[in-house]
Amino acid sequence: MKMNLVALLAGVIFGLGLALSQMIDPNKVLNFLDISGDWDPSLAFVMMGALVVTIVTFRFILKRPSPIFESSFHVSKQTVINRPLIVGAAVFGVGWGMTGYCPGPAVASLGLFSKEGVLMVVAIYAGFFAERYFVKK
Repeated sequence: MKMNLVALLAGVIFGLGLALSQMIDPNKVLNFLDISGDWDPSLAFVMMGALVVTIVTFRFILKRPSPIFESSFHVSKQTVINRPLIVGAAVFGVGWGMTGYCPGPAVASLGLFSKEGVLMVVAIYAGFFAERYFVKK
């Protein structure tokens, strides 16, 4: 129960951060991605801020023997850049560029009852199921 409350609190804080930075506004994101048109660099500052926090805190967090509510850290051990990684990154980038949503903001936009957000979340789950069906077979 305690772990669920911590996860809920983390999700709420993450969602508030996405809303405050306007990353749940697909037009803001698309303007950030449109470097040859009406470019809006403000999301670069959001990303740089997140990167600084991550760089500073991960050093201390990963020195712990385990997370507070888990028996071990779940950090990818993969160090190879392979075809599935490149294809997945390309699909993610194309989807982000076409819609202005990545998975976190798409889920956060559900709180705004956005039709586009609902369609994006459905498409994300369709992609999960398609990957399991086609790749895992």
